Amino acid sequence: MAAATTPRESWRAAALGACGALSGSFAALSMWERERGRLRVLVNAGERAPDEEEFPESETYPVNRFPEITEFLHERWAGGGEWGSHPRAERCGGAWVETAQGPVTPGHGYCHQRVAALRRRGRGCCVVAPIVLHGMAWGELYVARPEAAPVFDREDADFATVLASVVAAGIAQTERLEEVRRLAFTDPLTGLANRRAVDTRLDEALEQHRADGSVVSLVVCDVNGLKRVNDTQGHAVGDRLLERFGSVLSLCGAMLPGTLAARLGGDEFCLVTVGPSADEVVGVSEDLCVRAKELELGEGVACGVASTGDPIGEVRSARRLFRLADAAQYRAKAARSPNPVVAGRDGTVMRLADSPPRSAQDRRRFRDARPEVEEDDEPWSEP
Repeated sequence: MAAATTPRESWRAAALGACGALSGSFAALSMWERERGRLRVLVNAGERAPDEEEFPESETYPVNRFPEITEFLHERWAGGGEWGSHPRAERCGGAWVETAQGPVTPGHGYCHQRVAALRRRGRGCCVVAPIVLHGMAWGELYVARPEAAPVFDREDADFATVLASVVAAGIAQTERLEEVRRLAFTDPLTGLANRRAVDTRLDEALEQHRADGSVVSLVVCDVNGLKRVNDTQGHAVGDRLLERFGSVLSLCGAMLPGTLAARLGGDEFCLVTVGPSADEVVGVSEDLCVRAKELELGEGVACGVASTGDPIGEVRSARRLFRLADAAQYRAKAARSPNPVVAGRDGTVMRLADSPPRSAQDRRRFRDARPEVEEDDEPWSEP
């Protein structure tokens, strides 16, 4: 499991490792969803039956249909999950074996559902080991052998218990890595993605664009009036404005499949889409502007759009797409536009993108420009 980098990879590695170690033909890893009273299958590995998906979306089993795991889960949670001193820990804490003809492990009763599943899928026996994580019942490890193979014995069951402990340690490590990854790619205030996540996503999206022509779009938004809110009502209220706009951005992003909603920093946000047409992205951006204007705080947003689906020329890098979207957003800011400005549909944007500001002063001059600025003016050029 050391090489696994995502939860799915770690689940699959754990199941395949246990399958090989126990000379099985099939293995599954399931998690106990306590609030729903069910086991949810995370991965099916090895020789799968026709009705078994590798990563099933909805394969679940009510735990009350499985007496052994139900007893273990119930006892494991008794007393707040402290298991080591429980008088029944030795019997319930270990693995057990079942065959297509019935159970072989002493102390466990007949489980019709599990035995029926063995028969239906042409398997002769299975060993089931509870997985304990952070002192709590987490789920189960299931390994099966085909009908002609030897039946698991007590030593196999004991080994399965050890393997379940190893799996638990691997899952704990993966959870820690996921938390580190989440913190590294998440904006702490809004819960949206951060600039690092955007850069990664855009690089991947443009690779896909070069490979198959998928439309890649970037929507950049600047929240209007944040400074005024901070100055007159305090930064806590300003943070609330950012949080509320982040929720609106996330809602609108969800209208476009696979969209990444992010906060770039300060009062700047963005959406990254791969697949939807430029017109679809512009339509959602228009809705975003309307919703932002309806917020009780702030003064709406300045919104710029750049999409490879529009005539913006070749886009070889994320930097180019950002420059176009940024210029469109500056244009919207200067014109106080209630609607998004779209690169490729506004000639000034293309000129601005091709003549970037040479200083922070030039950039401020453009952002503070009046709506009366003529189309032919070049606010980013040197005076």
